[in-house]
Amino acid sequence: MNNKEQIRNEDDIRNSLTDHEKENLDLESELGKKLIYLYEQQTEKHAVWRSNVTEAFKKWLRGEKIYTREKERISLYVSEETKNEWQGFINQNKEEFPTFSELIRQGVKSFIEDSEKGKSNLSKLNQHTISNISHALKEPLTSIKGYSQFLFENESYKEKLTEDVQDKLKNILEQSNLLENRIISFLDNIKIQNHEYDILLIEDDLATIRLITSYFDSKGYICKGVVSGSKGLEELGRAQPKVILLDIILPDLSGYDICKTIKSDKEFRKIPTFFLTAISGSEVEKHLKETNADGYILKPFNFSDFGIIFEILRAR
Repeated sequence: MNNKEQIRNEDDIRNSLTDHEKENLDLESELGKKLIYLYEQQTEKHAVWRSNVTEAFKKWLRGEKIYTREKERISLYVSEETKNEWQGFINQNKEEFPTFSELIRQGVKSFIEDSEKGKSNLSKLNQHTISNISHALKEPLTSIKGYSQFLFENESYKEKLTEDVQDKLKNILEQSNLLENRIISFLDNIKIQNHEYDILLIEDDLATIRLITSYFDSKGYICKGVVSGSKGLEELGRAQPKVILLDIILPDLSGYDICKTIKSDKEFRKIPTFFLTAISGSEVEKHLKETNADGYILKPFNFSDFGIIFEILRAR
């Protein structure tokens, strides 16, 4: 029996089922598996998606008309003759003139395949870019959720809505919440790759940050500056630099305490940490042992003072 004959036979079986049998079809049975196969062959759609039976499959079982991927919904108002002419053109030229739907499917398929192979570029984006993407997605979603909720929950408006419209609004709200959660889990939790920059500079003076970051940039190294101790520790949770330069007098936390925190952590303790400070050298040296700092550089500094930093960077 060839494939077409098998499909015709199974299609006859579907048409012979009673409404009760269709509603209570056991998908794990031999018949259920055959009908799922037939449906997916005819429509190129999933009968079961995320462990749930799709509404389209249920309609197909009942013999209702559903759109298949081979058919293009160009209009509900053109004649059958025009639709057939259009369908013929699509069938003959699908490879040369792919439809928008097909292009979207190809794009989604490509993205999924790249993600599965670990080739997705999202993890390579910097945090600023990811934040912009998140904002661009969430802003329109906020409006959709807000207006839907307003119409659905405002009694004076709700009374004017038909039951069908209320069901649609409820579905919009539910789908919006699902989409919002996916955006949050997918974008907001992306961690920046560990090798994004070489030096973490924790320094509250913006002029010093600009000077040092520009200097290391001219030498081919990336230096990221943050203006407080708490931001510095937060940054370590996102990416691990090769070296940390740490001011001692900061607006929130003491550089000594920050260094103790870094050196007491199993994950961060191996990162060379140097104080960069205007405090006298004799005073800093008193705290080297208790903080386990790797050294210090005094302000005002000469660029030659960073020689030890370059040695570490080249070694790592």
